[in-house]
Amino acid sequence: MSLPPATPATATPLPGAFDCEVLVVGGGPAGSTIAALLAERGRSVLLVEKTHHPRFHIGESLLPANAVLFDRLGVREEVERFGMAKYGAEFVSPDHDCEGMIEFAEAWDKSMPYAWQVRRSELDELLFRNAAKKGARALEGCRVRKVEFDAEGATVEAELDDGAKRSWRTRFLVDASGRDTLLANQFRCKEKNPKHNSSALYGHFSGARRAEGRLEGNITIFWFDHGWFWQIPLADGVTSIGAVCWPYYLKSRTKPLPEFFRDTIALCPALAERLAGAELVSDVHATGNYSYSSRISSGERYLLLGDAYAFIDPVFSSGVYLAMQSGFAGADVVETTLDRPRKAAAARRRFDRVMRHGPRVFSWFIFRVSSPTMRDFFMSPQNPLRVKEALISLLAGDIFGKTPIWRSIFALKALYYLVSLGHLGRSLAFWRRRRFNIRDAGVPAS
Repeated sequence: MSLPPATPATATPLPGAFDCEVLVVGGGPAGSTIAALLAERGRSVLLVEKTHHPRFHIGESLLPANAVLFDRLGVREEVERFGMAKYGAEFVSPDHDCEGMIEFAEAWDKSMPYAWQVRRSELDELLFRNAAKKGARALEGCRVRKVEFDAEGATVEAELDDGAKRSWRTRFLVDASGRDTLLANQFRCKEKNPKHNSSALYGHFSGARRAEGRLEGNITIFWFDHGWFWQIPLADGVTSIGAVCWPYYLKSRTKPLPEFFRDTIALCPALAERLAGAELVSDVHATGNYSYSSRISSGERYLLLGDAYAFIDPVFSSGVYLAMQSGFAGADVVETTLDRPRKAAAARRRFDRVMRHGPRVFSWFIFRVSSPTMRDFFMSPQNPLRVKEALISLLAGDIFGKTPIWRSIFALKALYYLVSLGHLGRSLAFWRRRRFNIRDAGVPAS
């Protein structure tokens, strides 16, 4: 990928005591998005990233709604070049004889028929270099250690790769530090999600069997006894495989992680068949309980974006989209705060509603995705009251615009409860097991 290098953080400081108007912590999709937008508008922006691009990151599956954001950033052509087209999603359940399929072209709004599967190392570097190209001063290998706020702005203390200390004064701080959750940890406002408690293990394979033709790039979701798997085909022939499971299962491991991962795959025969003869070509990674949120999303001189604010189960591939969307929403708050401070409080309230909306909308389905009723819905989707179109629109990320899906989403939820009541025995068995799984992991059920 031919991209311009990041620019060093050595430009002339702003008049007065400030080195920049906005300092963005974290060079992932959220931080790079807001840095590009603000720099393009003429703001003095310093973007700092703790590692060096390209770097590995999980979360390779995007949503069709990302396309609009890529267009607005001017990077869609590059994403098209290295991404694999994803036209929909396949669902495989051990309790059903058929395979379920949804296509984004069947959504309410037909203008977003596909998304992409990408290597995050390529996507994140593209967005980071794009922010630098738009005028942000971009610095890699710089880990922020502490932020101190005062009446005028913030002092940011950081450490470079070589151990050198750096300090900057900024008028506004954007925390896009991802799962490091810089400010949420500093303010002690980070909370684990009491309704969801999952762990994950994942790796990359070559030689996995895929669908053919235009369906080759579709994501596949496999349910199994301890949770669910993803299969994400990448354009270079590698396939991302991951298992999201209850923490008690991960705690049961008594062998090296690669062997345990292979054993876990064997518990899902449909996936094991697709991986017969495939070769593991990466390390196997594991993470413990990862669902969390912050009690606050903003303050007088700061914002929390993307995973620095909240992280939810990845089953619907919402992570990159919600991160980038938060960057777009946050850019307006920053400008309002700097230029029209009397309107800043109202802008932050609007921003907070945006930040809560995405995780809330997706979470209702995430909490129920393994329930027998929801499995039936995904395996044999029907469209009374346009509920199928509305659900696909939601899964495409079309939740912040004017597409009128919400009455149909309400109807879908009502149908879910009615069908669950009609099969009360299996529904109660599922929820009892779910509560047990959460409690067994040491998190109180709700």
